[in-house]
Amino acid sequence: MTMSSSSFMRQLSGKEGWKSTSRRWGGGGGGNWKQMEAGFNNMCGGGNGYNGGLVMRKRVMVVVDQSSHTKHAMMWALTHVTNKGDILTLLHIVPHSSSSSSSHCANNKGFSSDSSSSSAAHLASSLGSLCKACKPEVEVEALVIQGPKMATVMSQVKKLEVSVLVLGQKKPSSLFSCLCGRSSEEEFVQQCINTLDCLTIGVRKQSQGMGGYLISTRWQKNFWLLA
Repeated sequence: MTMSSSSFMRQLSGKEGWKSTSRRWGGGGGGNWKQMEAGFNNMCGGGNGYNGGLVMRKRVMVVVDQSSHTKHAMMWALTHVTNKGDILTLLHIVPHSSSSSSSHCANNKGFSSDSSSSSAAHLASSLGSLCKACKPEVEVEALVIQGPKMATVMSQVKKLEVSVLVLGQKKPSSLFSCLCGRSSEEEFVQQCINTLDCLTIGVRKQSQGMGGYLISTRWQKNFWLLA
């Protein structure tokens, strides 16, 4: 069964009740359901980002790295989830090294000059520039943070009051799954989906022959969405 992106997101809005505490989504600390519903319609492309003069702004976060599947998730989030005035946060997490832990925006001149840090900063900056060029009406920020992956995601989701978290997924190896079960990457995505308060979406781009995306949430697994 296939479904359009807008129909799928409207289904999610009804199930989620939007647990995020983000004040950027509604008009204040406890906006009413009609305001939230209008925001969901905007998210699905059904509005122009305004509701009676109130700007419906949300923060969408994507965890990115060098892999193609996280870049596919980034572009999906940019084109299917963000609207004018929204904030798209690209979070690139690098493992702990012998140097001290650090957190920087991609354009921070104080970023460590070692090769791995420079590479991480360059990746985040280039992906941020790509998103801004593709959709200039969306505010884009790129963060590079050193630390454990799951703990970093959890802390940043809470700190930045993220409304939607989008995670890239790759096609699992049949042989690996049979022998070892889920990979660490699959476990990470599933843990985020099951534990985080914000709406968390796993995205996997289908092969060229099939088209569209496979979407996983707390309620749907590998649901086929046409692009």
